[in-house]
Amino acid sequence: MKKLFVLSITALSLISIYSCNKNNDTVSTTGKTQYLDLPVTMARYYSDSSTFMNSFADSMNAQATLGRVLFYDGHLSINNAISCGSCHKQTLAFSDNVAFSSGYESKLTKRNSPPIQNLIPKNLPILFNGNNIIRNISTTLFWDGRASTVENLIARPITNHVEMGISDMNTLSTKLAVLPYYSSLFTAAYGSKEITADKISTAIAMFIAAIDSRNTRFDGFMAGTTKFTAQEVEGMTLFNGKYNCAKCHHLTDSNNIGPYGGGGIIPTNFVDIGLDDTYGDLGRGEISGSSADNGKFKIPNLRNVAITAPYMHDGRYKTLDDVLEHYSHNIKGTPNLDTLLQDASKRPRQMNISDNDKQALIAFLNTLTDYGVINDAKFSNPFKTK
Repeated sequence: MKKLFVLSITALSLISIYSCNKNNDTVSTTGKTQYLDLPVTMARYYSDSSTFMNSFADSMNAQATLGRVLFYDGHLSINNAISCGSCHKQTLAFSDNVAFSSGYESKLTKRNSPPIQNLIPKNLPILFNGNNIIRNISTTLFWDGRASTVENLIARPITNHVEMGISDMNTLSTKLAVLPYYSSLFTAAYGSKEITADKISTAIAMFIAAIDSRNTRFDGFMAGTTKFTAQEVEGMTLFNGKYNCAKCHHLTDSNNIGPYGGGGIIPTNFVDIGLDDTYGDLGRGEISGSSADNGKFKIPNLRNVAITAPYMHDGRYKTLDDVLEHYSHNIKGTPNLDTLLQDASKRPRQMNISDNDKQALIAFLNTLTDYGVINDAKFSNPFKTK
């Protein structure tokens, strides 16, 4: 019988020895029989040269491998119907192609599912400490910034009453413990088959943090290895100059690792871009409790923006052309409208973006697509249907 996956651990290092039986690793989710099909050789999510403590690279890769399985496992929802990957699809740069995603009972989420690539900078040191990872950064995640680290975002959709419906993360640990494939995976990642809520969150965070999207035509252009068309050059010039998009959507940072939202390396700024006359969703204000934050949402990462439609926190715009039309003629005079979107009289700006400029801007935004990350097998669903 084909052997798949088991890791044995020595005192000084981890040695990959795959030996789980595929036929015994069958599970039933959403009415389909599935089996776990991991590669014979463990994927390298983190290499020795990119980690702060090289000796822990194998453990980090084992955690990310476990995180990949957890990310795509429907058993993380109350009725085995929804996984993290249900709403964050690899082919869509880990976003969803509907305005609101369906939860475990087919109820719709409150907001659009944003892409989850590049959540931490590529060169950020990762310290490995026992069963936990510690990142030298505190950022803001979700549209309203209610999570401050990659680890503490994990439990939120799992325990959400609409999304995955697990009432208690400890209950989830018990549920996963009876599945045949997790004993070896948790042992490889943590040195023990014991499943805890903390280990679940850490492993998924390790997987998500490895989703790195920096292999685009834009990156090649910045490195001098790729040429842009005249239209793409024009679009980048308009993006940085005439329409000042780069003021919020930074194209580079001190590490030269590509386009992010406001606030430097990681998008941390929240802005009101004048979507509605009145606030139907308070956004950041719902978290901060400050009326000055009402209607403000996190500036999105623009990696793979051409394939992450629909756009905005509520998915109201189906195309990039729709987004540009908003800035061109439809900015509303909301109470907290960002000053960059106001004219000299503090009225909403009318950018009047011409059709030619729209086409050039969209051509440039298409250079931010990373086809590698959306096709990379180590980020794909490891469950196969019989």
